[in-house]
Amino acid sequence: MKNFILGLAVLSTVMMKAQTQIIAHRGYFQAQPPTTENSLQSLENAQKLKIYGSEFDVRMTKDGVLVINHDEHHGKMEISEATFKELEALKLANGENFPTLKDYLKQGKKDKSLKLIVEIKPAKTPEIEKEITQKTIKMIKDMKLESQSEFISFSLNICKEIKKLAPAFKVQYLNGELSPEQIKKEGLDGMDYHYSVFQKNPTWIADAKALGLITNSWTVNDVAVYDELKKQGIGFVTTNIPDQLKNK
Repeated sequence: MKNFILGLAVLSTVMMKAQTQIIAHRGYFQAQPPTTENSLQSLENAQKLKIYGSEFDVRMTKDGVLVINHDEHHGKMEISEATFKELEALKLANGENFPTLKDYLKQGKKDKSLKLIVEIKPAKTPEIEKEITQKTIKMIKDMKLESQSEFISFSLNICKEIKKLAPAFKVQYLNGELSPEQIKKEGLDGMDYHYSVFQKNPTWIADAKALGLITNSWTVNDVAVYDELKKQGIGFVTTNIPDQLKNK
């Protein structure tokens, strides 16, 4: 009887691990009350949800400061062509200060159970991409957040640079054009593609899993799409509605 109960516990753990995990896209900003994407409040909201992780976007200012912002521009200022002092003069829509990566990581460290999904945005040259990647990894290591951090990027160059500098980090590619076999060949850990890519390539989730790759999909804001991906056995989904999907 004891062995039977132990077996059930092991099976339950395996099944839990096999369930599709939820990642908040740019934090949980469509909360009540709503807040601004990529804000510290959106990250705190995600922490309170008790989901797998929260994704955010890293860029670098003209004077080399790593900041959190999805778009190339903050207000009318192009981030890569403006100093941090210029950028911080304009607050976020929710009244917060323009966040640095250091600010974001400090908030992230308050809840070790939430993974920090670090998206390093493509830059204008490979040299700048290398600098951003090096600085991001150094800051994460300095703050002892290695076990809590995972990486994604639309730049294959950035993905490969991360693996070169810190092979132990999990790195997934976002752009969508590489097959699971190509992802494996590039030495990356997984694919994090728009759900339409998986709809067009219905065997890719199974193919990726057979190769031991991580499977993720963005930005899944439709319950029917989520159900479809879950049936295919996808490992993770990134969503603006993490509160609605987390218990499905």
